[in-house]
Amino acid sequence: MSRVEVRKGMPDVQLDRAEFERRFRDRFFDPAFARNEDAIKAIIDTAWDGYDVYRKNPVKRVAGEGYAKPDAELPVEWLATKAAIEAAEARQKNPKSPSRILLINGSMRSDQSCPGEMSKTWRLLKLAEEVVHAATGFETEILDLSLLTSQYGRVIHPCKACVSTAMPLCHWPCSCYPNFAIGQTSDWMADIYPMWAAAHGVMIVTPVNWYQAPAGLKAMIDRLVCADGGNPDPTTTDGKDPARAKEIELKGWDYPRHLAGRAFSVVVHGDAAGVETLRRILTDWLEDIGLIASGHKSHIGAYIGYLGTYAESHKDLDKDKDVQADVKTAAQALVNAVKLLRAGKLMQPDAGLQEARPK
Repeated sequence: MSRVEVRKGMPDVQLDRAEFERRFRDRFFDPAFARNEDAIKAIIDTAWDGYDVYRKNPVKRVAGEGYAKPDAELPVEWLATKAAIEAAEARQKNPKSPSRILLINGSMRSDQSCPGEMSKTWRLLKLAEEVVHAATGFETEILDLSLLTSQYGRVIHPCKACVSTAMPLCHWPCSCYPNFAIGQTSDWMADIYPMWAAAHGVMIVTPVNWYQAPAGLKAMIDRLVCADGGNPDPTTTDGKDPARAKEIELKGWDYPRHLAGRAFSVVVHGDAAGVETLRRILTDWLEDIGLIASGHKSHIGAYIGYLGTYAESHKDLDKDKDVQADVKTAAQALVNAVKLLRAGKLMQPDAGLQEARPK
């Protein structure tokens, strides 16, 4: 094996104290904070120290049994997320547990924030929820990505593309966040990973935003890269050591697909263009990570009020009974697929087959 090479050369990102403080103070723009100036100065001093010495994960504990290096220390928040995923997987695999459908609202629009009106996507998702609730032995969990734009403290940080350095450097779950040194905290993905792990079926309902997925949905998709080949043991790479990760990949990596075998359906709607493009992107992505399609009728792409006015788009949905029926059909197809899956009658045809060049 040739010598591992790690390429360097991008510009330094370290801030000086003045610029750090300027950016930190932006969150205290409200004049009401003026009375807390002494406390803010003290907090800035502490935050600067953490940034300057780079305390990414200041609280760690020994990994313990089940890891390649049980005496190595891992961040407590990563271990907590890993434990939540394992608990969700155990529940998902329990034959006595209810069948769970994860319903994902991909729209960033909410009547609780600037748009001032609910999204059509939410209405469609609630139609799907009715279908699942009517099925015996089923339950739903809703992941409402519009909370990213409407609720305090909800954030999905962007993927840092560790996988492009080497697959084993991409940990399952993601270990890039939180990063307390540079203020990348409160990452919602720590809660979202267990939602996917607990599901027997996943249904994404989303609008098209400029031919693509809305920003929040795309952020989640990017951060789920670790579910497809991600390394469940950060001790093997000594945390984030790129050279060590490259060595492991070059020796041969098995690309574990952590969410494979679940069923899915997709509903994409728009008003002018891009519906088919996004529908194909989502179905291709879900199949690539090992999920099983629930049939042709589970992949819906529709225009609501094609080239009509935005102001009357909800009225257009009211009138479009066919779209409403198609969404319910997609949900029913997913319910049917999950029933077959749990009965052992629906299997991934290529399960167990080896790819010549997995990626």
